[in-house]
Amino acid sequence: MEVILKEDIVNLGYTNEIVNVKNGYARNYLFPKKLAILANESNKKILAENMRQRSRKLEKMKNDAMSLAERLTNLTVNIPVKATEDGTIYGSVSNINVAEALKNQFDIEIDRKKIIIQGQHIKELGQYKAAIGLHKDVRVEFNLNVINE
Repeated sequence: MEVILKEDIVNLGYTNEIVNVKNGYARNYLFPKKLAILANESNKKILAENMRQRSRKLEKMKNDAMSLAERLTNLTVNIPVKATEDGTIYGSVSNINVAEALKNQFDIEIDRKKIIIQGQHIKELGQYKAAIGLHKDVRVEFNLNVINE
């Protein structure tokens, strides 16, 4: 079933994109939560008209994402955690911790859902890579340094 997404959905697509999904996923999840609409001919025409009107706004958003990506490119985010002597962390470091560290250290506010850590959760001290999908065409990687408090 073809649907038009109304919001960015991780691992599926971006706003105003037409994607194919299974019928049950669309009917039971996307439509009730108003995350998507059916991609019939009239909705596709409305989408095309809206996209023409929003092209300038989208270009500005992309330029803002590019400037934020330049800021993030060579950053190293330090995340202090409690750990054992052999380097195992009590708990784990997730995208929530990375978002908080970015806010506290660099005053950059990023939605935690856009942060992707290699291996989902970090359970040991060390250096890691993380990525942020700032825009459909803009993805930036930066370094994480998980250190003992």
